[in-house]
Amino acid sequence: MTILGIGLDLVTISEFSEQLQRTGSTMLRESFTAGERRYCQSKQTDPARSFAARWAAKEAVLKAWASSRFARSPQIGDNPYPLIEVVNDAWGRPSIKLHGLAAEFLPRVRVHLSLTHDGDTAAAMVVLEDPGELADLIEGRAGNG
Repeated sequence: MTILGIGLDLVTISEFSEQLQRTGSTMLRESFTAGERRYCQSKQTDPARSFAARWAAKEAVLKAWASSRFARSPQIGDNPYPLIEVVNDAWGRPSIKLHGLAAEFLPRVRVHLSLTHDGDTAAAMVVLEDPGELADLIEGRAGNG
């Protein structure tokens, strides 16, 4: 087991909410999956809190992935956000599901996720873990041994 990367992101919920409410904003449709939109919009008190936490999770995944590539950005297109989905299990525990190129580039990586929000801040912490040889390939150690 190898830790490939760690990512942390903080979001100011009020600023994020304003961005979502801007006239003509396509952020919800372009950055969140249908499942994420359904889940967050089901939160009657303040959907922006849930959206902000999920945005932080997506950013934290990208940061962890970039750190695994020695600070080079992941090469998965101009809009990687819908490729990184926050899903909840039957008990409401969040986890990450990767789609498309993200899933192809990180085929066996376990993504550990922690979400929180308090007051006007949402945060996410992500750890990318490789259970085997993928870390060796990334670090150029494959076949050296």
